[in-house]
Amino acid sequence: MDTGRQGVEESDGELLRDCAERPEAFARLYRRHVDALLRYLVARTGRPELAADVCAETFARALERADRYDPARGPGRAWLFTIAGSVLVDGARRGRVEARARRRLGMPPRELTDADIERIEELVDAGRGLDPAALVADLPADQRDAVLARIVEERPYAEIAADLEVSEAVVRQRVSRGLATLRARIGEGR
Repeated sequence: MDTGRQGVEESDGELLRDCAERPEAFARLYRRHVDALLRYLVARTGRPELAADVCAETFARALERADRYDPARGPGRAWLFTIAGSVLVDGARRGRVEARARRRLGMPPRELTDADIERIEELVDAGRGLDPAALVADLPADQRDAVLARIVEERPYAEIAADLEVSEAVVRQRVSRGLATLRARIGEGR
């Protein structure tokens, strides 16, 4: 179990809040979520090398922006996955994974070895029961559309509400219910 300074497991929010003063806090957050994030990214991209690049940039951006994390808006894990989705979308638009955050932090590029790629593929094989695309596909259409628009596309609630011709409150409720269903499914897969 991952324990904090007082023998109690620290939340992602606490780790993000403390990472500027305690580098081990960010290391703990990284260890807690890197495998799940890599599985998700390989499922989305189908390419371990690309998934590794997106994962590295995701954690670099998270480290840079840790002071912007707001626990009232959702769990730290969801925040990381939202950043990953943004890195993926940006990369698709540019035709390559951006590395600005990694450069600003002085993180040198890392060439993946065959062993690295094999480890990523093993993670994917171990997590076959947690295919994010399948989890979202099984949501009711209204929740799936709201979750994809808000979490993957990072669109504002007002814009989604206008497109769906419903109130912002309805969109927030659909996103909340959809994410609750996904959290429950992921928890069952452990």
